[in-house]
Amino acid sequence: MEVLQLQVTGHQMWRLNKVRHKAGRQGGSSEELRLKRRENERALRQARRDRQLVSKRLLLNEDEEQPEVSMDTAPGQHNVVSLLYKLQHNRPEKDAHLKALSKVLRDPSSQLIFIKHENSMHLLVGLLTGSDTQCRLQAVRCLHELSHSPHTNVAPACLPATPYLLTYLSGPSTKFTELCLYTLGNLCSDSDVIRENLLAQGIIPALASCMENQRHNLAVVEAAAFTLSQLLQTTDAAEKIIPMVLKSSLPSHLLSVLTSDPQFGLAPAIECAWCLHYLICSTEDNKELLAQHALSQCSSLLVSLGGAMTEGNTEEGLELLVWPLLRCVGNLSSSCPVEDLHAHLSDVHLVVSLCALAQAYLHSQPALARETVWVLNNLTAHSTEFCSALLTLNLVPGLIQLLPFSQGINTMILRILANIAHKKKFCVQLVQLGLLPALCATLKMADQEMVVLSLDVLFMMIVNSPMVAEEFVRLGGLSLLEAIQYNGAAEMRQRSTYLLEKHFLSYQQHLRVDNIQDP
Repeated sequence: MEVLQLQVTGHQMWRLNKVRHKAGRQGGSSEELRLKRRENERALRQARRDRQLVSKRLLLNEDEEQPEVSMDTAPGQHNVVSLLYKLQHNRPEKDAHLKALSKVLRDPSSQLIFIKHENSMHLLVGLLTGSDTQCRLQAVRCLHELSHSPHTNVAPACLPATPYLLTYLSGPSTKFTELCLYTLGNLCSDSDVIRENLLAQGIIPALASCMENQRHNLAVVEAAAFTLSQLLQTTDAAEKIIPMVLKSSLPSHLLSVLTSDPQFGLAPAIECAWCLHYLICSTEDNKELLAQHALSQCSSLLVSLGGAMTEGNTEEGLELLVWPLLRCVGNLSSSCPVEDLHAHLSDVHLVVSLCALAQAYLHSQPALARETVWVLNNLTAHSTEFCSALLTLNLVPGLIQLLPFSQGINTMILRILANIAHKKKFCVQLVQLGLLPALCATLKMADQEMVVLSLDVLFMMIVNSPMVAEEFVRLGGLSLLEAIQYNGAAEMRQRSTYLLEKHFLSYQQHLRVDNIQDP
């Protein structure tokens, strides 16, 4: 996140210190994360994690309209053992017995009974690799139910089946492939042993091949991206998995799904966007992804989504795609060299979409609105063009109206306004758009961070434009600074005192003379 800090050392002028933070899945290790805003950022990251996709997926069986309730499908040790016996002794109707077993395995206690029964997994793998197509499908269904188990010892028991699940990803049946993918995704999130074996067995090239061969089948693309996201979220992903992914064709496949073409569907795009986020926030420079135009691709989709939002055309669940796209653009723009930023972000209308998204989610999802203005902050921190676009496209008044909102939105808005004010030529326009009355209001707030940031913005305005001090005095700003000087916290007092002594001393002296002469 872009953090603007102004510091006073003795009688030196305040120095603008710009620090760009990554919005990651876990606490950052960089020096910037030790700043005082670390706790606020941790809370925001937790809010983002709460909106991420679930850790496991259970793919419902479309063939089951109404679950049957009978002795053969009810959970319990007797039924698990009975069904295994029927399958083991080549009784007829193996397909029906496997279907019944998959229903029984939905019960967590039955899952434990199954893996503890001798040769149960060996039997299931045998049916998985047999010649009967329906038996193979039902065997995968049983494995899928086991992969969704809450018990940590169930996933490792499925290890013997993983090579076959990988092999079947290249099969002709898309339904079968989809089921194998979700099963692998569930298993790799639960077991380090399974994950290491899958990596050794080639799951990364298998997923890349699957996405390439099935690129027109959205259900399979979504399932493959889900499995990849499970791998990318593991604790050892940065060291073991992400380098392999970046060297593969997977990033280009992920980016190809992020398009405004409605034929690609929302769900696959959501999965692919999260995968890109995990890649971006775990890498320092993101050179590979920037070279593949990831920043321009994600920002273009955001422009489309913001345009749809402006026109009132919203799709249910659209925010699930907005979340990861914002994080991709925010973090990529943060890691992109300043001189190359506009080569990747040539459309300044991105700021229009970001403002539209912030307004759209302001009341329903304030954390998402804050995420949106965080991206806007990163874009304006080092770009005169984006600052100019906010003024030219008349977006600043809308930002100023957001200053009364809490939950971190107002502080982020102040940072954006500080970015604009730091470009000296824009200060007069900011005054004309009513920023000074807004600052007078924020200086009265009880939120210490808001007051400090307001003083920072006021300082930049005064330094860059002499007319600002006069206008601020006319609005009654001197009394606000004096009240902060005597009643505020230490950091606030330091800033207000500096402003009064260095930029408002003549106004104070003139005011005192007027008071003495007043009869």
